[in-house]
Amino acid sequence: MAVVTWTPDVVTDAGVTVTRHGSLATTDTYKFRNSGKTRLLVEKSGAGACTLTMVTPATVRGLAVADKTATVAASTGDMAFGPFPPSVYNDENGDMTVSFSEITGITAAVIDG
Repeated sequence: MAVVTWTPDVVTDAGVTVTRHGSLATTDTYKFRNSGKTRLLVEKSGAGACTLTMVTPATVRGLAVADKTATVAASTGDMAFGPFPPSVYNDENGDMTVSFSEITGITAAVIDG
């Protein structure tokens, strides 16, 4: 199991070409810097839905905050997630972690700004 780091594309009024990441692995986790304005874009063209798990390392009054999960539909799934409050989603380095249950025909991008 590898940890893969993605750098968010910074959106400006001039626009930005979004970097879509493909060739994902269900055994890997993906992390990216989360400013609190960060968005995760996920597109699914393959058969079979995908469940994303967004890790929440935060605790409230000593209790762990449950990880957030969301489903991207098969074949036509095209979804955006976020923003992600840093106090809930960021680790001690300011990064957020996400994993994917099914990766056939999936691409993901991270944008900020």
